[in-house]
Amino acid sequence: MTDRVYPSAKPSAAAPNGGAAAVSSSVATKGTAAPPPPPGKTQLYRPYRPNSASQHRRRYRRRCRCTACCCCFWTILALLILLLLTATAGVAFYILYRPHRPEFSIMALRTKALNLTIDPSAASSHLSTSFNLTLSSWNPNSHYFTFFYDPFDVTFLSGAVPVGNSSLPAFVSGPKNQTVFKSVIVSASSSDLDTDSVKSLRSDLRRARGIPLIIQMDTKMKVKAGGKLQSKKVGIRVVCNGIKGVVAPKGKSPAVATLDSSQCKVDLRIKIWKFTF
Repeated sequence: MTDRVYPSAKPSAAAPNGGAAAVSSSVATKGTAAPPPPPGKTQLYRPYRPNSASQHRRRYRRRCRCTACCCCFWTILALLILLLLTATAGVAFYILYRPHRPEFSIMALRTKALNLTIDPSAASSHLSTSFNLTLSSWNPNSHYFTFFYDPFDVTFLSGAVPVGNSSLPAFVSGPKNQTVFKSVIVSASSSDLDTDSVKSLRSDLRRARGIPLIIQMDTKMKVKAGGKLQSKKVGIRVVCNGIKGVVAPKGKSPAVATLDSSQCKVDLRIKIWKFTF
């Protein structure tokens, strides 16, 4: 009996490309094209899409910035328009009515007492003064404006040293009205002067022309224009200088000061928070 040989089911491993060679040879023998290799794993293009919550936050911030800029712009514009209207109204009011500040003048000043006593043993000093003052207030406005004054605080100063104090009552000054205060007694009796004040007063009292005297008056006033318009109270300060011949009297007759070059200046005292200008 002869033995039958059957082919093995396992591929031959003689050569690593044997299978490929066999396929190629078989395809070549049949005359057909080789099929394309299987495609690799493709990657799909996905565009970046931000998170909707972060995108909403960005839009909200941008909208808030735009709103804030618009608010600032319109606020500044409104303030500028308001300032322009106020300035225009002020200029028109001034041109129509020509308001003037009140005027003050010193009419007479007499020195009844001006004594500085120094006790070296006790290291103390005593200042005693007495002045007789006559002054006037004048409203130069021809019509429409009336001044209402609160009581005045009157201070006499020699340099920075106060040498007398007094007060004036409240009064009303109408248009083209003059108010005169006669025989206002201004006096001081102080025993707490410091060393610098004593030295300054001693040197001034030795001079023939007397001490340099400044009269300072502080009060508040309001202005009434016509029958309806009325301002709020504002502080004013009246400073009178150029007074000469303030010396100690000789005997019982008071010494008369020279007022030829004296003048009084009126300034507004505007208080903003803790500061006064």
